[in-house]
Amino acid sequence: MKITRLSVYHIDLPLEHPYWLSGGRLKFETLDATMAKIETDSGLTGWGEGTPWGHTYVPAHGPGIRAGIQTMAPFILGLDPRRVLDVERAMDIALPGHLYAKSPIDMACWDIAGQAAGLPIADLMGGGSRTPRPIASSVGAKTVEETREVMERYRSRGYVAHSVKIGGDVERDIARVRDVESIRRPGEIVLYDVNRGWTRQQALRVMSACEDLSVMFEQPCESLDDIAAISGRHASPVSVDESLVTLQDAARIAREGLAEVFGIKLNRVGGLTKAARMRDIALAHGIDMFVMATGGSVLADTEALHLAATIPDDNCHAVWACQDMITVDVAGGRGPRNIDGHLHLPETPGLGVHPDEDALGDPVGVYH
Repeated sequence: MKITRLSVYHIDLPLEHPYWLSGGRLKFETLDATMAKIETDSGLTGWGEGTPWGHTYVPAHGPGIRAGIQTMAPFILGLDPRRVLDVERAMDIALPGHLYAKSPIDMACWDIAGQAAGLPIADLMGGGSRTPRPIASSVGAKTVEETREVMERYRSRGYVAHSVKIGGDVERDIARVRDVESIRRPGEIVLYDVNRGWTRQQALRVMSACEDLSVMFEQPCESLDDIAAISGRHASPVSVDESLVTLQDAARIAREGLAEVFGIKLNRVGGLTKAARMRDIALAHGIDMFVMATGGSVLADTEALHLAATIPDDNCHAVWACQDMITVDVAGGRGPRNIDGHLHLPETPGLGVHPDEDALGDPVGVYH
């Protein structure tokens, strides 16, 4: 089997509500999505998606994905997509770094490999838990009142896990954490996500003030060096996501004990192939996981669900899915959808969902 054609599509995904990170430091209203279609000489077709969370969040942006695919296309045409390691190496040789541009190609190859084997991707990867995974909401708000409003909106949709965005103001953050904990329901999973919004002193002040609550904070500071500097000076569990980009990052976090949880964002780390190695480092060191699409449609959510299904149930807290936050559905209701706040693994071979090409418009690039 060989890759014969690679088509690239661009579509904007408007958010249902304006979204803020780090207490209003960053605002987002539309996501720039790239869909990649890989065709083969066997007749099998695979789809992948790359949708960064805006252009200002981390070093990744939609136009960069499309430019990266154009650069890498000559190196992957003619390869067997089932041999995902060969494709991975070809992309790494063609374009060092730029992991976010490689993720949709990796996803499409796994899609084809699963179809060829007659297995869902999670089963092909050796996992495949059918335990429904809780969907983590993303509560991007600026005030206590808005935070309550957004949480109630997600609760009405069945959500039992929430990623509450804080950061930027010590007193406001302490007040918001305490307010959310006062309305937290039994069994709810709550992660307080700072998105790198604290300095070291701010992190210590908030985390120390909230120690009696035993809550978890995600990415409290800008870098791993910052997190290391305050490690041991507070008692709060830490999750790392923005600073978890490469396998070397995962190894350092595990080796130095910088976090108790990995937040693996598939587009950021380069796709399923690279994310699986991070999963194994986490499991080998007793580190739990959240698995997340960086953003995007049901395709990106489904990819995250496949990886989550390869993690033992007790070690996977939740998946973050974006489909309930956007107003465009590229797949006509197909694929894993919210059922009582959970996603269920599809039984269809491969990814388990493909977009409607009519919804994507004409390709912006075709390579063959």
